[in-house]
Parts: sequence; structure tokens; C-alpha cells
Amino acid sequence: MHTYHLAERWKQVRQRTMSIAALVSAEDACVQSMADASPLKWHLAHTTWFFETFVLEPFDNEFIPYHPQFKVLFNSYYNDVGEKHPRAQRGLLTRPTLADILDYRHATDLRVQRLFTTAYTEKFIERIELGLQHEQQHQELMLTDIKHLFSCNPLQPALLSDSLTVEQIEFRDHCLSNTPLEWHRFDAHLVEIGHHGKGFCFDNEKPRHRQFIEPFSLTSRLINNGEYLLFIQDGGYQNPTWWLAEGWDWLRQHQIAHPLYWHPDPQWQEFSLYGLQPLDMHHSVSHLSYFEAAAYASWAGARLPTEAEWECTARHDDQLHQLFDSCWQWTSSSYAAYPGFEVPAGAIGEYNGKFMVNQYVLRGSSIFTPPHHSRITYRNFFPSHARWQRTGIRLARSVNDSED
Repeated sequence: MHTYHLAERWKQVRQRTMSIAALVSAEDACVQSMADASPLKWHLAHTTWFFETFVLEPFDNEFIPYHPQFKVLFNSYYNDVGEKHPRAQRGLLTRPTLADILDYRHATDLRVQRLFTTAYTEKFIERIELGLQHEQQHQELMLTDIKHLFSCNPLQPALLSDSLTVEQIEFRDHCLSNTPLEWHRFDAHLVEIGHHGKGFCFDNEKPRHRQFIEPFSLTSRLINNGEYLLFIQDGGYQNPTWWLAEGWDWLRQHQIAHPLYWHPDPQWQEFSLYGLQPLDMHHSVSHLSYFEAAAYASWAGARLPTEAEWECTARHDDQLHQLFDSCWQWTSSSYAAYPGFEVPAGAIGEYNGKFMVNQYVLRGSSIFTPPHHSRITYRNFFPSHARWQRTGIRLARSVNDSED
């Protein structure tokens, strides 16, 4: 990639993060609503720490840390880098202030910009690209973390309004699930999945390899709120028949009776970045755990697709809708290494590989995913109970060869 284009893209991604940050107050930016979420201020610092640690430190011959304690405070999970501040205590970091973090960000940006003229090597390009993709991941997390934080406020504040325009950010579910739900059949065949060729991918998307899939069918679109409400009205959250044993225990322990952000009284409403809104029956149902997605699929006489089924149809079929830009779609595939996967050396090797246990793969992207960040081979992953991300359902069915 030409120096100018990479430098401009770097500025655009960094600015988009600041566009999101500009939507909240300093008070909003400091609070952590749960252990899985992070304060917006921490996201701003961590994405800057990433460039300081993995770009400035190895490529700047005159590198000096901006602040010696930031290496600990804003390290997320890189054990090879050193100590980390406990994740669940990020909301206690009232200092450094938001203003301090913005100064850190600005200073680091100036230092990185200079390297575009002095350290422009293939390794530098790869590291900048990884940093940009990493920051785009955090842009999505910033939105989902803010949404969870605001949902905990009795005032149920709105982050956005219909009249608000933010450059390069679009949050509305513009692809409504209001078309008939159709099933599309696919024959058994040997498929290749995983990244191949040029263009960025994370290490967990490689290597490309073959998998055999039996005949199956997928729904033409995602399940919507109205369809999921039928499951609730049929006693879906009170009937253990549809639930995995661990999912049923989770349901009972946390007294869950509907999707996150749904409010039943006086009539069904849903909390969004626009505040509390009437539940739109045609919007894709979202913020579901793997347990809830699997239970609905069982109730509907179906199952969740495997990631191989999802990827091969996304690559070759134009009849499926909402593959991207609506909800991340749970698959039944455990998050594990592809055959032949090798963990990169050093701290960068901790990015994905060490999380390949007790999690499930999600495919596609959501309305919170930054533009140009999604791709067919992207493997998102979360534990089975997670539902603060915008996660939804596409159904699958196994098909007998004897069926018409």
C-alpha cells in the first residue's frame, strides 16, 4: 500500500474513534457497567497503547514511553508485555483524566505519523494494519459498552437522536427482517474455508483448508423480534425442553425471561442508542446469548449453522440476506484452531490463539461494525453466556439426501 494511502487511512480510523468519543461526556467515559465492558476512556487509552507498544517501541529508534505506568494500566491481556491492571477494575481509574488520555492519544499520533516517513517497511505496514483492525474492533466495543452503560441508568438516556449526523457512523438497522422467511437448500460437497490471497486477515482466519459438509438448508434472513416474541409467548423461557443444561442453569440463576434490552411493561419496548423505543417486530432480534439462540433454534425445529456452512454459502449464494451489517450470527462451531494453524511469535501471538477454548464462533458483522471491517472469513467469538454484543440468529437444518 502506498505511504500516502496508508497514512490517510490511519488518520481516518483514529478520527472515527474520536467521533464516537465525542458523543459522550467525561462522566460517561469513566464508568464501567460490568466486568465484560470497559470505560470509553480506557478504550481510547488502550488503542493508543497498542500503537505505542507495537509500533513506536519496535520502530522508533528514540522511543521513550509516554508514561511508565501506562504500560500496565492499558495493557489488556498481553502477558508477554508485562503486568496488567485487573479488567474488572478499569472503572476505578478516575486518573489519568479523560483530558490526560486525549493528550496521550494526540502525542502518540504525532509520533506515529513521523514514522510513516522514516520507518516505512513491510513489517511496519503489517503492524500499522493490525493496529487499525484492532482499533476498529474497539470502535464496535465502544458502542456496545456505551449502550450497556446507558441501559443501567434509570433515566435510560439516548446517545443519539434522529437528527444527529456523525461522520461515517450509521447505527440504524437499515436491513429489516420483514421479508418472508424462506429456506434455501445446499447439497453436500467439499468446501474450502478460511482466508486466502491478498488483503488483511487475523491469524485465526488461516490457513485455508477443506471441510466436507452434508446437505443442509439455511434461512434466507435473520430471525426478527416478532418471530422471537412467539417463542417467549409460547413459554420458551419457562420450558427446559429447548435449553442446553448449562443454558437452563444460566437462565434460572440470572432470572432471565427475555432478550437483553427488552422491557415488557406496559408493552414491549427495546432499549437502543436512541433510548427506549417501541419494539419493532421487523428488526432483527439481537443481543442474544448462544444459549438463547440455540434454544430458539431447537423450539423452531432447527439448529444453528456451522461456520463452514455459513462461509461457503456467504461466498457463493446471493439469495441470503443480512449476512452482514445487521447482527453477528451465532454458529454451532466451537472456537478452535484451523488445521495447520500456527501461533505467531511474541506478544502479537496472544491476539487470538490463546482464547481458543470455551467459546463459540460468530460470523458476519453488525450495525456497530465499522465500514470495511467485515469480510466473509472473519471469525468473531464469545463465550456462550455473552449477549451485550449485537448477536442474532440465522437458522439451519440438516437435510436427508432422500428429501426433495
